Amino acid sequence: MTFELFYWPGLQGRGEFVRLAFEATGTPFVEIVQGDAPGQGMDGMLHTMDDAACADPPFAPPFLRVGDELIGQTANILAYLGPVLGLVGESPRTRRFVNQLQLTLADLVAEVHDGHHPIASRLYYSNQRTEARKRTADLIDYRLPKFFDYFERVLANNPHRSGWLSEQAMSYADLSLFQVIAGLNYAFPRAMAGFAKVYPRCQTVHDGVARQPRIAAYLKSPRRVAFNTTGIFRYYKELDRESPF
Repeated sequence: MTFELFYWPGLQGRGEFVRLAFEATGTPFVEIVQGDAPGQGMDGMLHTMDDAACADPPFAPPFLRVGDELIGQTANILAYLGPVLGLVGESPRTRRFVNQLQLTLADLVAEVHDGHHPIASRLYYSNQRTEARKRTADLIDYRLPKFFDYFERVLANNPHRSGWLSEQAMSYADLSLFQVIAGLNYAFPRAMAGFAKVYPRCQTVHDGVARQPRIAAYLKSPRRVAFNTTGIFRYYKELDRESPF
């Protein structure tokens, strides 16, 4: 089985949540935009995405091609990959819950993005800087605590007491929680300074994922695209501030 991942070049973005699932399990995959064979590169991605004859077209990257099927939306991709890669439990209830967690993280990621682009994605940050300060202040003071209170409670209530979000093993939702915390550490170092003390269980998930041998090797490798100011998690000094953490 060949997994082909389509995402924008030079960005972690939402594609990184899918990459982490492959990297954590040592699963080979092809990054289409990095190739130069026919059907690869940016032209290959855009052609595939905009193909008028496609029966199941994705709206936007990331999307995954498996055989003749295209699977779009990060949470949907991970819901498919979870059972295939062994990153989710066996029961239908567990799989629904882990998907629920992933969708909640997707909501958080969208709010982080809208912190620096509160008016429109097509406008530059410099065109909405004043509004971004207001939106990010609310994100840091109210929305981040609300989300992490929830994830801390999920971890505390896991009956297996495993330290992971669901059952006894790391799931794709744990990988995604790691990525969100890592991104927030980059974007808001002042706001996140006290995070580990206020949310020790979430911090333990972050640290536990980072210690996984394959993930640790990936984070040190050139395959891991660095955080930058064109991705979802962006550092702007004027947006960072002390937080309730």
